[in-house]
Amino acid sequence: MRQITRAALTALTLTGVFAATPPATAAAPAGNAPSCVAVWQTTGSITKKGYARNDCGHRLRLKIKWARGTDGACHTVNPGHTIYSQVARGPRTFDGADTC
Repeated sequence: MRQITRAALTALTLTGVFAATPPATAAAPAGNAPSCVAVWQTTGSITKKGYARNDCGHRLRLKIKWARGTDGACHTVNPGHTIYSQVARGPRTFDGADTC
């Protein structure tokens, strides 16, 4: 059995062999929400969720946008709070957040 040295492990890590993929994928803000709203998505084995966090200094009305189907419900979001919308995996893609 071959042993991996610390130098070899460091080289593998630097080349990305052991680089972990993040659990959430940041989305380009495609909706009309202000730039102080952070948007991202997570994908599970059956569903996917789109998120929007209000990083603005004031309350906003936001909804999650999905392509090829109905958007999420409109919510009042206080600064620092997050909303999400969940859909089945498939042809629908996460399009960010819109004001409403």
